[in-house]
Amino acid sequence: MKVLSAVAWPYANGPRHLGHVAGFAVPSDVFSRYMRMAGHDVLMVSGSDEHGTPILVLADKEGTMARDLVDRNHAIIAGELTDLGCSYDLYTRTTTANHTAVAQELFERCWENGYMVEQTQKGAISPSTGRTLPDRYIEGTCPICGYEDARGDQCDNCGNQLEPEDLISPRSKIDGETPQFVETQHFFLDLPALADSLRAWLEEREASGTWRPNVIKFSLNILEDIRPRAMTRDIDWGIPVPLDGWRDNPSKRLYVWFDAVVGYLSASVEWARRIGEPERWREWWVDGAVPDAQESYYFMGKDNITFHSQIWPAELLAYAGRGTKGGEPGDFGVLNLPTEVVSSEYLTMEGKQFSTSRGYVIYIRDVLEKYGPDAIRYYICAAGPESQDANFTWADFVQRNNSELVAGWGNLVNRTASMIAKSFGEIPAPGALEPVDEAIRERTLAAFDEVGSLLERQRIKAAVAAAMRAVGEVNKYVTDTEPFRLKGEDQRERLATVLHTLVQCVSDLNTMLAPVLPHSSNVVHGVIGGEGAFMPMPELREVTGLDAGDEGRTYPVITGEYSSTPAWESRPVRVGAPVAKPTPVFTKLDESVVSEELAEVEDA
Repeated sequence: MKVLSAVAWPYANGPRHLGHVAGFAVPSDVFSRYMRMAGHDVLMVSGSDEHGTPILVLADKEGTMARDLVDRNHAIIAGELTDLGCSYDLYTRTTTANHTAVAQELFERCWENGYMVEQTQKGAISPSTGRTLPDRYIEGTCPICGYEDARGDQCDNCGNQLEPEDLISPRSKIDGETPQFVETQHFFLDLPALADSLRAWLEEREASGTWRPNVIKFSLNILEDIRPRAMTRDIDWGIPVPLDGWRDNPSKRLYVWFDAVVGYLSASVEWARRIGEPERWREWWVDGAVPDAQESYYFMGKDNITFHSQIWPAELLAYAGRGTKGGEPGDFGVLNLPTEVVSSEYLTMEGKQFSTSRGYVIYIRDVLEKYGPDAIRYYICAAGPESQDANFTWADFVQRNNSELVAGWGNLVNRTASMIAKSFGEIPAPGALEPVDEAIRERTLAAFDEVGSLLERQRIKAAVAAAMRAVGEVNKYVTDTEPFRLKGEDQRERLATVLHTLVQCVSDLNTMLAPVLPHSSNVVHGVIGGEGAFMPMPELREVTGLDAGDEGRTYPVITGEYSSTPAWESRPVRVGAPVAKPTPVFTKLDESVVSEELAEVEDA
């Protein structure tokens, strides 16, 4: 099966914090790694979202050019995600000529099919700068439910779409000014003309029972108040509108959210071009391009559901001419709608919202350098905001690291390797299995189906819990069989059988935990006598632009070669493989970490 793993594009306004990666980065990587292990052909794409007014606002504040700002931040974000272990086939950016061409192709065909209509609207302008304020930079009271912190595009309390001028007492998030509203011409995506097709698709997805209940319910609810949505903006930083009379207008650009979601397609096209097979992206996107089944999964936080379950599908339907106005698909053909929109809820920190501006934040780079990637990956998978809001606390992080990773899984690996190293120096051949040995082997093998079925459905928390239960049962096997007491020469065959059974279970558990803990899976693999790398890792690679307009431009992308990904199955350990006395795979954290980290936040 062809599986498109479409990962939300982080905004290039600075380094990522823990709340960001908990919503899009880690869940998508765990899923993608598992699906590769399960034998599927995965294409995992994303990139840095680099257009829009917020970039200009920040560049002005720093006294730099927008291009220089996004160049710097793209490199930072790409480095963070690489070190976190996110196995993208391509992580690129929206300021490439390739992306511009793909976004303009989609816009122009939607317009030719009649779904981009020119209308006058009231645009919000900053009185002090004269610059357009984006919808999300305007807050006020929701006219529907009365929520005081509704945004100019959507109320997070009641879920209704809004326009900035709808808000009661609107204010700029940048400086608190009351925006001025002036009439301006823009192109609107005619969502009402696509509503029937959208509803039919969403009801089909609801019937499948695969979507998270909060996501499908929200997606169907926003259809009740569907209206045309502006797809252009008054701004000079972005993709030109590809129509006569508009393309040379220096102050009109495509809406950043229009071009950002197109990135899933443009990144796939760029990936195919970079591997020298320019049409291969179609295998994941165009129905019937290959005999294999095609599925696509979109990963993001819940504040982006609207754009992935309504705006992006509507753009795809409009491009194919599948609304009430009809039309013909463009050069890309009829493109697949999402199989599932996988949205995580919010992660808070010590009971408060993450806030970069107030210094109430945990930057992912700091966590990587202090605690390593797998400690934070494990926490996100075991306790993250998968289907409901979750609260990160340093006390819980330390407790889970110490009691689950160190005392549970890490201890099992270390004691297994230590006993083999001490008694044999290599993996011994087993003798006849006793019922207790057969039982633990059967239980561990059964966990492959249990954990795998949960990962396939993005139930990562439940999958981790199931894997760790199996870890606990193998630890109990050690207690029950007491290999450390089998010291006599007449007990050596029994000792060999128990240790062989034990190391086989550890090998299988390492496979099951590898999507969550890819870095340490390579370490464990070596500890128990494995050769080479076990899980392939992403690579940060400097590339040059592909098209005119990008000549001489170089920038980093994340890519990788994942064909060596191990299969999701038990593989026999190699009798005779040398096993040395190990060093701990995971690091126990001192309780002082809690007070030290909390003090840093308070001092910020």
